[in-house]
Amino acid sequence: MPSRLEQLCVDKGLRMTEQRRVIARVMSESHDHPDVELVYKRASDVDNTISISTVYRTVRMFEENGILERHDFGDGRARYEEVSDQHHDHLINVETGQVIEFSSEKIEELQRLIASELGYELVDHRLELYGKPIKGHFVKDVSPEESLVKINQTTLHKKDL
Repeated sequence: MPSRLEQLCVDKGLRMTEQRRVIARVMSESHDHPDVELVYKRASDVDNTISISTVYRTVRMFEENGILERHDFGDGRARYEEVSDQHHDHLINVETGQVIEFSSEKIEELQRLIASELGYELVDHRLELYGKPIKGHFVKDVSPEESLVKINQTTLHKKDL
C-alpha cells in the first residue's frame, strides 16, 4: 500500500522511481521536521543505493509540486514537512531545536484582525515562535508524535498590539 506522499505524487502525475518511493515513504513516516541529511540517512537505511544528490533532487521536486513544505527554523538547515490541509504554527525551542506544532484560533483571529485594520484581507501566513524554557518551569520533552498541540488559552488581547 503506498504512503500518503507516494499517493499524492501519483495523483499529481509524477514519475515514481523506487528511490523516490523510498524517500516519499520516509517523509510520510517522519513525525519531525527532518533536513535533507536526515532524510538521506533514513532513506539509505532502507536502500543503500540512494545518493544524497537523489534525495536533494527528490525533496526539491516534492517541494516544487506542493507535496513538501520547506521551513527555516534559524538553525541554518532547510527542514521539511508534508503539506497539510490543517493549518498549524511552530514554536522552536532555541536550546534544543525541538519543534512544537500548535494551533490557536485566538491567534488566527488576531492575525485576520491585524490584516483587516491595515487594509488587507489575509490570504496566507506562517508563524514561527522562538523561545527557551522558562527557568523554574517544567517543560515536558515532547516526542515528535506528540508535538501537535492546541492552545486553548492565550494571553494576547487586542490591546496588546
